[in-house]
Amino acid sequence: MAKSSSKPRRKSGRPATTSYDVAEHLRTPNEMAAYLDAWLSEAPEDVSGIARAFGDIARAKGMSQVARDAGLSRESLYRALDKNGNPSFMTILKVARAIGVRFHTVAADVA
Repeated sequence: MAKSSSKPRRKSGRPATTSYDVAEHLRTPNEMAAYLDAWLSEAPEDVSGIARAFGDIARAKGMSQVARDAGLSRESLYRALDKNGNPSFMTILKVARAIGVRFHTVAADVA
């Protein structure tokens, strides 16, 4: 009787990959704030990227809880913070409060 392998065979010579989910690595409020700050600093005009960053943090904290704390439905929160979402500024402010981050301003370096 032939022995079967427990690993599935790959059709190509490429190694198997796993998807990376940043939400699994955002464990503390400081990590979450640093992640959002990086998006705001490095890509301040990437509105969909910043919305996704809010979504990553919301998933890390628990989307249902963030939705409740923000006074939004879970479904509308998912839609707003999706890669194709376009959340209103009010939604962003509600989510920021719900995930425990605050905005502050500094003068921009103008050349």
